[in-house]
Amino acid sequence: MYDPKSSKAEEFISHEEVLETLRFADKNKNNTALVNEIIEKAKFRKGLTHREASVLLACELPDKNEEIFDLARQIKDDFYGNRVVLFAPLYLSNYCINGCVYCPYHRQNRHITRKKMTQEEIRREVIALQDMGHKRIAIESGEDPVNNPIEYILESIDTIYSIKHKNGSIRRVNVNIAATTVENYKKLKAAGIGTYVLFQETYHKESYEKLHPTGPKHDYAYHTEAMDRAMMGGIDDVGLGVLFGLEKYRYEFAALLMHAEHLEAVFGVGPHTISVPRVRPADDIDVSRFKNALDDDIFAKIVACIRIAVPYTGIIVSTRENKATRERLLNLGVSQISGGSRTSVGGYAKPEPEDENSAQFEVNDTRTLDEVVKWLMELGFIPSFCTACYREGRTGDRFMSLCKSRQILNCCHPNALMTLKEYLEDYATPETKAVGEVLIQKELDRIPNNKVRKIVEENLVKISNGMRDFRL
Repeated sequence: MYDPKSSKAEEFISHEEVLETLRFADKNKNNTALVNEIIEKAKFRKGLTHREASVLLACELPDKNEEIFDLARQIKDDFYGNRVVLFAPLYLSNYCINGCVYCPYHRQNRHITRKKMTQEEIRREVIALQDMGHKRIAIESGEDPVNNPIEYILESIDTIYSIKHKNGSIRRVNVNIAATTVENYKKLKAAGIGTYVLFQETYHKESYEKLHPTGPKHDYAYHTEAMDRAMMGGIDDVGLGVLFGLEKYRYEFAALLMHAEHLEAVFGVGPHTISVPRVRPADDIDVSRFKNALDDDIFAKIVACIRIAVPYTGIIVSTRENKATRERLLNLGVSQISGGSRTSVGGYAKPEPEDENSAQFEVNDTRTLDEVVKWLMELGFIPSFCTACYREGRTGDRFMSLCKSRQILNCCHPNALMTLKEYLEDYATPETKAVGEVLIQKELDRIPNNKVRKIVEENLVKISNGMRDFRL
């Protein structure tokens, strides 16, 4: 029985409701009147239900699909403007006791190099990330209560926040670790984390249990209900995601939106972010085993439909995708990307030796952070290193209310410009700095409030003179 307010995974992600949604979408995918009605509803920027969005995803009408893509672009601009938030992953450890068949960290993999960073090694990695210009990172770790207990994660977070190198500091640590208890989520909250991220991998329970044959992650309900426990533990910014390619994409899409609806129904706060990774080659992983791979056109439409269905949510695409794909998705709703990433345990301070391989997946966009920053600016985007909302307490329902009313732009656009200026002064190549200075001057004129514009202009001068960390 489908119940978005239920605390039980199989009720708020009801298999029968997903199947009925897919049947409804198939029946109405070329129903012009209904598609028009859904598009018109979406234009109010209040979002769509999982069933309505599934009709748009299934739609085969070329002219309507163009409308869908155009609307996604408009909605992204309305809520997030031309800002793109940048971050990097930091892998602490690849020790793991799970048997996930799509991940090289699975316990049965005997030839991958197992690593766990010491606090001193973490310190060196963080300094390297700071020297690149990063202010926001997402820490990753395999599930292993002996090698990676919650105490290790908490100590690592404390180490990361403690490091101030030259003008560098990590101002927001997002956490992507295995599902845990309410008590441990309380500890993570007390440690000052930003967003708690956990990918569902697949919402199809039967497939989920086959893909996770051994280990604690095999428990579908415990994993799927993790965000409820995180919210109960005080973490009000959570990030959802599925690994596209494991199961049929339309099933995952509908269930993902049902999860967002559940969080809204129970906690009044939908997901802060949604990630859209696709299965990629990795050590001991043969991607040809997975028969549900997406082509780029379908992938682009998924992103567009997510943007329309949950307009307030940040959409993340990582360096799993190549430059061309990331550029396409940026224009359809993506608002956060990683840059200069390493998916190995270590590798920022110095390259991983060729005879060692601790990476979780192959990186397809291998450009440096500076190259990514310059590319974004040349496309007309503002690379943002802003973490102001998190540090000003604009999280959870406070962030969502500002975002849904579109008032968040009054803070985010000016803050993006000031953090970009910091990057240009401290880390950019001369070529990137030249492009950035022109962009900043152009974007200053887009700040509608004269008082705010004057504050930003004054702060930009102060940043040029060596001062740092201004925020509205």
